[in-house]
Amino acid sequence: MSKVKYTQTEMMIVAASRLLEDGKTVFTGTGMPILAALLAKKTHAPRLAIIYEAGGMCPEIPPTIPISVGDSMTTYKAIMAASMDYVMNFIQAGYGEYAFLGAAQIDIYGNINTTVIGPYDKPKVRLPGSGGANDFGSLCWRIIVLMRQDKQRFVERVDFVTTPGYLSGPGAREKAGLPRGTGPWRVITQLGIYGFDDQDKRMTLLSVHPGVSIEDVQNNSSFPIKIPKKVEVTPEPTDEELKVLRSLDPYGVVLRK
Repeated sequence: MSKVKYTQTEMMIVAASRLLEDGKTVFTGTGMPILAALLAKKTHAPRLAIIYEAGGMCPEIPPTIPISVGDSMTTYKAIMAASMDYVMNFIQAGYGEYAFLGAAQIDIYGNINTTVIGPYDKPKVRLPGSGGANDFGSLCWRIIVLMRQDKQRFVERVDFVTTPGYLSGPGAREKAGLPRGTGPWRVITQLGIYGFDDQDKRMTLLSVHPGVSIEDVQNNSSFPIKIPKKVEVTPEPTDEELKVLRSLDPYGVVLRK
């Protein structure tokens, strides 16, 4: 148990970092995903190959965290300063073992919306769009979604499918021509960690964070989340994980001190 107080953001980043394996590739963007990848590399996965959307290939841990995927720190002592199309070709070749995504909306099958809230032709809010997210979500083997959870974000059906999850259910990805075995794998929010049922592809609760109840989880979703008979409690961040994490972002760019 941690003796140090931690925030919801720190809980999410630590939980995400623990999913990454040594010797694997992870494709990442800005914000929490960068810290999760760097934390993993500095703790349990020193040979983790971090690849940034804009072209930074396998950099070392930088002196300051990148504030965007095009920041010069994404190529700090890297093996290559490539380009976005090179990175996407790398994914198309099957090397996308892990990838991080964010979402404005996510639905029961893991479809992601980062394009519009409301009707496409007359949206209530116009969002940034896909960037490389559609490529990541279409072709990477294990997608990890990091996002805040509430009823406006966890919706029965996304207003626009920017990035495909399991689309309409079992077999739909394959029918659409996407590689079998790819797709959303984990969703991490301030409340817990979710996976997707092997049979019906619906979002399923795997663990709740300390102090969170199953009722909290259901009350912050517009669709019924599948609840297995046994739900774990996410282990708290250790003091060492928090120390390393905070050293990676001393100015609070992401952690917001």
